[in-house]
Order: sequence, then structure tokens, then C-alpha cells
Amino acid sequence: MTAPRRVVTGHTPAGVSVVLSDGPVPVSRDLPADGVSFHEIWNTSAAPAPLTATEDEPTIGPLAVPPPPRGTRIRVNEFRPGHLDENGLQSPVHRTASVDYGIVLEGEITLILDGSEVTLHPGDVVIQRGTGHAWANRGSTVARVAFILIDATFTPDLAATLPGGLNGLMHAGPRD
Repeated sequence: MTAPRRVVTGHTPAGVSVVLSDGPVPVSRDLPADGVSFHEIWNTSAAPAPLTATEDEPTIGPLAVPPPPRGTRIRVNEFRPGHLDENGLQSPVHRTASVDYGIVLEGEITLILDGSEVTLHPGDVVIQRGTGHAWANRGSTVARVAFILIDATFTPDLAATLPGGLNGLMHAGPRD
């Protein structure tokens, strides 16, 4: 598990642009039984996000998959090979009220939807729009994916078509 480098900028009291921190992300979480690591890069809790000269560390706290209400989250996940369950999944099937941009950095990862699946390779980008989905690394090397999650709201028409409505949304961590 290699934590990505994170560079955070800010301002001096005089308003001059500076680097506030430069180093490995301070919060990484490993789920060894699932073969997945979460490297928390940053998150915001409002839109528009308030900009201050400096910022408290926003990634400290319990692991949560979806972004905060009206917020964003960026993380890098590492999916190790050989951690598939009896259904061929590495993550549980889940749905969040968010628009997620997934950018494959290394390896290959399979996105499993209700009625189809697609294998993604380095440079591929998936736009995940509140669908029920799971992930599986069926390859032989680590799949590394950057995820940018943006809070979203289901329209009433779409929510009415979802199995169980909005009751099945994931609100916390991957196994909560």
C-alpha cells in the first residue's frame, strides 16, 4: 500500500500563495479481507466550498464512501487481485447519491452493474451516476483508481424506479 503524494496550497496572512503541506496523504485505510485500500486525498463539506487561508485536515474521521452532503470527496483506491467473493465481487454491491468520476491509473478493474459489466484500463474514465454497482479486480496486478465523488440528488421519478427506493443507499463505509 503506497500512499499517494498530496500537495495542498493555501495563503499566508498577507494573501501570498504557498504550499501548506507536501507529502503522503495523512489518512489511508486498509481492508485486508477485501483486498482494498482507501487513500483519502481531500473532501469538502459545502458547495461552493469555502476557501480559507489554511484548512484543518478534512480527511480525519470514520471511513465513509459517499461525499458529505453538498460536498465532494477525492480518494485513490487500490484493489489487490485475488480477493473475489463467491459472486466474483471484490466490493459489495452499493449505490450512493453521488456522481463519481473514476479514473483508472494502473491495472484493470471491472465495474459490475445490475445487468452488465465493463473492464476498465489505465486512462479509462467511468462516470458513475448513482447506479447500483460493485468492483472486481480479476487481473494479476493491483488496480489503482482515483475517485472524485460529488454529492447528488435523485429525481423523484428515478427514485421511484429503484429497488427499495432510496432506502438502500450507502451512507457510511463499505461494509456498514
